[in-house]
Amino acid sequence: MQIHELKPLNKPKKRRRIGRGGKRGNYSGRGSKGQKSRAGAKMRPQLREIVNKFPKKRGEGFKTIKENITVVHLQDIQRVFPQGGKITPQILEKAGLIKRLANQKLRVKILVKGSLKSSYNIQNCLLSKKAEEAIIKAEGKVKIKK
Repeated sequence: MQIHELKPLNKPKKRRRIGRGGKRGNYSGRGSKGQKSRAGAKMRPQLREIVNKFPKKRGEGFKTIKENITVVHLQDIQRVFPQGGKITPQILEKAGLIKRLANQKLRVKILVKGSLKSSYNIQNCLLSKKAEEAIIKAEGKVKIKK
């Protein structure tokens, strides 16, 4: 007996490749037409579609709340509040000098334009140097929260 005369005890079972005719007819067990009957058909799981719709968590430096700084001039404050008093971003918003969107922080910067006749107590507002000098010159106070 030589090596080329050896025969296996059990014949290896042939793997059936579907979609190529054969004993199963035209469609070879795939049904007729449609995405699932084509070669290379891969259906995406429904759960993946749902998961992809969720918002992603952003990394450091991603700001969801916009920090736009609204500019207000001293002459506008003098016009709306001629008697003087306390000025905060919330008071300016109620008076209608500034408008804020829902996703915005309330940030106000006061600039010099015009002159002051009354004394004001400015709180939680950013100021230019000249505006700060004008408020202190008119015997007002400046308090900035850091």
